[in-house]
Amino acid sequence: MSRSRLAVYLPSFLSAYAGDTLWSLALFLAICTLFPGTRLVVVALLTIAISFSVEFSQVYQAQWLDTIRGTRVGALFLGVGFKWSDLPCYTVGCLMGVAGDVLVSINNRNTSPNNVPEGIGTNAPNPQH
Repeated sequence: MSRSRLAVYLPSFLSAYAGDTLWSLALFLAICTLFPGTRLVVVALLTIAISFSVEFSQVYQAQWLDTIRGTRVGALFLGVGFKWSDLPCYTVGCLMGVAGDVLVSINNRNTSPNNVPEGIGTNAPNPQH
């Protein structure tokens, strides 16, 4: 199914803005995957910088660039037209990635073996003996 056929089943707000938001979230996840261990603030800043740069590059309309944008892959990576409304979507997508990363980090910290109460676990002293 194409995106346009699916859009009729979604609320108009979601169908209008979800794509750009998810694009930025995908970029955030790609940066995390390609550069593991990079500080969260650096990943977030890279995501915003790349997303905004791609959006502002759409103001430039060179023939060779428009030819690339005319392909499906080119349109996905470079977009097809500048819209101010895309910038908040990119920011929200990035913030979703940050929030997800923070939640996973908190969960990992709370379930790590070093955070187990004394007396529980394989290396902790057993107070009953």
